[in-house]
Amino acid sequence: MQQGTLMRKVKSRSWKKQRYFKLQDDCMTIWYQSKRTGKIESAFSISDVETVREGHQSEVLQSLAEEFPPERCFTIVFYGRRGNLDLIAGSAEEAQCWVQGLRQLIEPRFFPLTSALVSRTWIRDWFQKADKNKDGRMNFKEVQRLLKMMNVDMNEDHALRLFQAADKSESGTLEGEEFVLFYKALTQREEVLSLFQDFSEDGKKLTLLELVDFLRQEQLEDEGTEELAMELIDKYEPSETARALHVLSADGFLMYLCSSEGSIFNPHHRALWQDMSQPLCHYFISSSHNTYLIEDQIRGQSSIEGYIRALKRGCRCLEVDCWDGPNGEPVVYHGHTFTSKIPFREVVSTLGKYAFKTSAYPVILSLENHCSMEQQEVLAQQLKAILGEQLLTTTTDGRVPTQLPSPEELKHKILLKGKKIGRLEDMLNGPGDEVPDVSDDDNGTEAEEERRRAKVGGTQHGPALQKDKESLAQALSDCVIYCKSVSFRGFQEARSHSRPSEISSLSEAKARKLIRDAGNEFVRHNTWQLTRIYPSGMRTDSSNYSPQEMWNVGCQIVALNFQTAGTEMDLCDGLFSQNGCCGYVLKPPFMRDTETLFNPSDPESWEGPGPTTLTIQVISGQQLPKVANSKDGAIIDPLVRVEIHGVPADQAHQETKHIENNGFNPHWDETLQFQLHVPELALVRFVVEDYDKTSRNDFVGQFTLAFANIKPGYRHIHLLSKDGTSIPPSSLFVHIRITE
Repeated sequence: MQQGTLMRKVKSRSWKKQRYFKLQDDCMTIWYQSKRTGKIESAFSISDVETVREGHQSEVLQSLAEEFPPERCFTIVFYGRRGNLDLIAGSAEEAQCWVQGLRQLIEPRFFPLTSALVSRTWIRDWFQKADKNKDGRMNFKEVQRLLKMMNVDMNEDHALRLFQAADKSESGTLEGEEFVLFYKALTQREEVLSLFQDFSEDGKKLTLLELVDFLRQEQLEDEGTEELAMELIDKYEPSETARALHVLSADGFLMYLCSSEGSIFNPHHRALWQDMSQPLCHYFISSSHNTYLIEDQIRGQSSIEGYIRALKRGCRCLEVDCWDGPNGEPVVYHGHTFTSKIPFREVVSTLGKYAFKTSAYPVILSLENHCSMEQQEVLAQQLKAILGEQLLTTTTDGRVPTQLPSPEELKHKILLKGKKIGRLEDMLNGPGDEVPDVSDDDNGTEAEEERRRAKVGGTQHGPALQKDKESLAQALSDCVIYCKSVSFRGFQEARSHSRPSEISSLSEAKARKLIRDAGNEFVRHNTWQLTRIYPSGMRTDSSNYSPQEMWNVGCQIVALNFQTAGTEMDLCDGLFSQNGCCGYVLKPPFMRDTETLFNPSDPESWEGPGPTTLTIQVISGQQLPKVANSKDGAIIDPLVRVEIHGVPADQAHQETKHIENNGFNPHWDETLQFQLHVPELALVRFVVEDYDKTSRNDFVGQFTLAFANIKPGYRHIHLLSKDGTSIPPSSLFVHIRITE
């Protein structure tokens, strides 16, 4: 039976299947079915859709450009690591209908993301899932099925009492508002109501002064508390009457606690809040390894989607491996493997388009150059022609730098990291072996040190310089300004001969050895020069190493395989989710001091402020998702594990007991406590798992943030999926205390 719009679903040039697509009546779900069999193949929620791209904006659709005009083509892009959906409509009008319709549905102004709306949407979703016969009513048998679907193992008599109380029409079924009543009774938050009543004299409302008391005593809000209380009432109180009286009801109190203001993540740190005027080497920089790969390192697909996804996540250092391609056009792929190839031109075009959509701060393009001299000239030409003024081709002030410029100075600029012929001075002042005159602003000691460096080895001479000239195109060399790639030959050698505008890349194994043998020297080195860390070549499955141990010594560019979900990417997302997601996080003061004594392996040697105690009361969970691919009727047994990732002395984890058969509203009421010696470097990861006594626990959800971004008090933690996407309204309710 024909239903919906007939469109081609495309996976490759040869795979073009016709499918019927239809938006369900709830305006929240789209399913598609086979034209040949009529079988529904898949469905997705509007909430899963990040954006819609028109025209030939994927490799697959670009390959079909001659066969299908751009007006009929569009791509649905999903959150997380789910693959895109490329579609070809029967006409330009049909394509526009779907593109505009989807954009309206995913636009925040169409569905403002308030707690009330998320709850309403959630209620409607569950109603439609459980309404088996689709008559718009739900009998008690369907309600029992719903409870199983929602991770609730409830006594049948209690469930029947809730059902009958909500059945105001006494029809034996629930419909419309009756189901909403049933849902509200089911989701009654006793722990929040008890907290509300602790501060409410009459148990029914919080007056302005009572709310101020709560904010000061429990939430530790100490500035502008009365103004904040008024704002919260105006923003979250659903009753107009209560708002006019400047009081907050229990419903408004719950909405506040579930909001961004009630989140564990300090809302002021979500926006840009750090000093962005310090040298680049004073920041941790969100960095990707082999960005073009979206699967494994041996047979995986190379795609511009890898760059788009990384840039949208705030990544500021991307990698590109360039090789000679056909027809004089360089290609990008993982050399000497079976990974697919994409034109370098497409990568650069994608970079130019998406580089500054998420963040205005500089992007570093790490170039692995395996091209012939002829195609290196093409690389340089394409970089300059496509990127134009975005590509940095000289220093910010036209002078030889004594330190790296700041992210602020380099806004909207793309920096090329790669090999360079000779010195930056040669390019700025013309070739020659003599070091240029030092300006009057520099004191004599600095000038003498610069001359000494040049004599000892700061300048390339003889065979080394000649080899570079023979293997590297001058035009490509000239594109490298602040990130000249040099071999690492030890910290003393770097201090004597290297420059701030040079950068070394180290394997994870080499970095670990340096951390173990010379931790403090490594920290000092990273106060004035950039260091890039990359994964072991043995990680052919695109797995990741822990970035934390590299951040502990101040390494700025810690490159990870963004396509691989797991603890390592959770830590990366957790660190860079602050500061406006701009991809730069300022290192603590003791990691920016060239004379620092800090060594992460021995925090006692550093005169820090002393240990900080983090106390976390894990109170309850709300509407936790079922484990993927679990059996029908299976209900999770959730536990919460809190992990501290930081210097070795701070690495720790503790977990609650598991709660049997309740993923809907489990209560733990357990207190976990941690001692942090270097809280400035600590990340805190909250993990919910489904306990299994016979095998490994299953992942349910997680949330990771830097300790510096934790807001004390009664807070909700809004859980993320394995892919790092939100799973509303799944959350944890905790009480946080920090003491020094």
